[in-house]
Amino acid sequence: MAIVATAVLVALSVSACAGKRKKPTLAYEERPVELLYSTGANRLDRGSYNEAVDYFREVERQHPYSEWSRRSILMTGYAHYMSNQYSEAISDADRFIGLYPGNPSASYAYYLKAVCYFEQIVDVNRDQAATEQAMASLRDVVQRYPNSEYAQDARLKIDMVSDQLAGKEMTIGRYYLKNGQTLAAIGRFRTVVDRHQTTSHAPEALYRLVESYLTLGLLDEAKRNGAVLGYNFPGDPWYAEAYKLLTSNNLRPAVEPLKAGNKKNMLDRLTHDKDKTLAPPADTTTPADGKPPAETKPKKGGVSGILGM
Repeated sequence: MAIVATAVLVALSVSACAGKRKKPTLAYEERPVELLYSTGANRLDRGSYNEAVDYFREVERQHPYSEWSRRSILMTGYAHYMSNQYSEAISDADRFIGLYPGNPSASYAYYLKAVCYFEQIVDVNRDQAATEQAMASLRDVVQRYPNSEYAQDARLKIDMVSDQLAGKEMTIGRYYLKNGQTLAAIGRFRTVVDRHQTTSHAPEALYRLVESYLTLGLLDEAKRNGAVLGYNFPGDPWYAEAYKLLTSNNLRPAVEPLKAGNKKNMLDRLTHDKDKTLAPPADTTTPADGKPPAETKPKKGGVSGILGM
């Protein structure tokens, strides 16, 4: 009986191992570091991101103290980002920053981390944790490297993220207003006006404040917010609505509405187009353990200068 039980356990163990099939990895074979790195870069340019990760990790494993190993960490993060494995890419960026905080390429690690959070931004009706993280990370890039090309892209994304956060505040504020919680609604609309006044939601937030204060009978506050709306957005449809609302309450605003023009919501620009994400920087330094391979021709959306990074 003991023999039968042992046989069953062995069979179950074999079945369990067969059921847990892992992604095949490279078999260990000592190869020149330049060959490993170049092959990883080639796989990356071809869109074989998982294979690229395998080769860059092999560089780290076989040549852990080389300059190539440092480069491979960042390239692993970029490959993870391109395959939408954001958590892994953020982890790679953090590892690079932790190991090489003073390296010039650390600026890209901060940028890559911020873009990963940015691309995880979801609809305003859902939790905005990634949006908050994106805003903090993008601002970190601008503060640390204000004159870099990464800061330029980060500033554009900050405007979009701010619009997203304002949209969330407006969604909650409208809900409160609809359910008779006028003071709570005012708090949300006021947040948009005070913190996100350059976003596409500011005109509506001011209109909602006019509407809310009229509901509470606070006519002076309603008129004041209407004046702010008219002064800053005289041609916006929300001011036209506020103007009607104020005049119907015998509060004639000083500014006449202008003819409304076509406005594009900033959220329309909130796209996750990887072709517009900056590729890792080129590195002109020569590794101590070998000469860098030939540069590849930069291309949009590709790994610009990746082989000489």
